[in-house]
Amino acid sequence: MQYKRILLPLTFAKKFMKILLLEGDPRTATIIKNSLAEHAYDVTHLTEGTLDETVATSKNFDLVILDIVLPHISGLELCKRIRKEKIKLKILILSALSGVEDRVKGLNCGADDYLGKPFHFSELLARIRALTRKFDEDEEAEQSSSVISLADLTLDVQFKTVTRAGKVIPLTLKEFKLLSTLLYNKNRVLSREHIAKEVWGHCLENQTNLIDVYINYLRTKIDRGFSKQLIYTMIGAGYVIKD
Repeated sequence: MQYKRILLPLTFAKKFMKILLLEGDPRTATIIKNSLAEHAYDVTHLTEGTLDETVATSKNFDLVILDIVLPHISGLELCKRIRKEKIKLKILILSALSGVEDRVKGLNCGADDYLGKPFHFSELLARIRALTRKFDEDEEAEQSSSVISLADLTLDVQFKTVTRAGKVIPLTLKEFKLLSTLLYNKNRVLSREHIAKEVWGHCLENQTNLIDVYINYLRTKIDRGFSKQLIYTMIGAGYVIKD
């Protein structure tokens, strides 16, 4: 897996684009996943789950490639629910239902783009890159502000300050970088590998518990003594900061 990085204060990095693939045909899904992996995209193919479960899963991704006809849910209903819940996610419908009425219906449900089957991979890749550019622009606009907030927690990148409920919380440089990484990806589960690359600049040995130690440092300063917990452990997946 590769990570796209830009220089930010204290070398903070941008989010990397993660793609959720909801494709009913296993052969097509394998081709898409393997081909996108060659272009450094991180693709997860989801094969089952209820509508509620799939909506919840989509919160951890930046783009969904969505077939309309799926064995377990309706692609259009999923699209509507994602937009109804205001999940920050690009939606690319990829479907054999490619008539004008089908495309209009899909776009009206909230899709950002619609590509009919059969398709050329080069066009799919171009559509994804177009959506990626918009994704990057959104992230750059979000990160151009020096202040990031969640609930009553505020981090100021420019002045390197953190407050919660009006109380100033002193952090070390590594704690500040860890907290900023979590906040730039708020409501998104981050793996230990991703955190290691963002905060330490490289992968850590599997045996080390350094990330867990620093998460505990943050919890002691950010969560302890406050009414709401913000930092959560997702067993087997990583960590997330959310309200």
